[in-house]
Amino acid sequence: MLKPRYRQIKKQVEKILQLEDREEAFDKLQAIPMPQLTAPLFSIFYTMDDLIKFRSTVAMGDLTARLAKNKMEDARIILRRLMWNLNDESGGIGWGSVEAMGEILKRDKTLAKEFEKILFSYINPEGNFLEHEMLQRGLLWGVGTYLEKCVSFDTDLAQFILPFLDSNDPVKRGYAVRALINMDKKQIKTLPESIISDKNEIFLFDGWNLLKKMIGKIHSGTIIE
Repeated sequence: MLKPRYRQIKKQVEKILQLEDREEAFDKLQAIPMPQLTAPLFSIFYTMDDLIKFRSTVAMGDLTARLAKNKMEDARIILRRLMWNLNDESGGIGWGSVEAMGEILKRDKTLAKEFEKILFSYINPEGNFLEHEMLQRGLLWGVGTYLEKCVSFDTDLAQFILPFLDSNDPVKRGYAVRALINMDKKQIKTLPESIISDKNEIFLFDGWNLLKKMIGKIHSGTIIE
């Protein structure tokens, strides 16, 4: 049975995540004691509202980065919990977990150094590959998010992302394009014609909102004018 205090904080966090202004939302979230914020954010990962789910993973990234400044072990515990949620033995599916990992590692170099190989292992067919079709969307997004800031990585990583350009799922194709371009901005010149001419539209998260974009015009998360 959920404790009344927890339910109250969760409702508060859900309301904050619905705010249109990102800075206002982050100010309000940062006013909540960090130990009280963790569990509500984890639970909101499972919302059916894609926008709120994305916002909750960004909020988890901010929370964990703040924890890492003073309580690094507490930050590691959050990452381990995200990893556990992706484990078959957890009994769950792990919605939002890889997206949150990408956000966290993008924000903290120490955690990135310790956990990036684990993040990349989820997209490696010979590693801890995530076979769940819908989780692969989050996987591509999380990896792509981290690649915005990652400066060094295994050169084989692109080979694990490229097959998703042929996916029947337009969301995976679009997220794969974003990941490849975030890895190397020159990729925009070498994308296959099937992607450049892909007129399917998907929603991309810009850090606080979802924007509809044509796959063939995705360029590092923005529209090529």
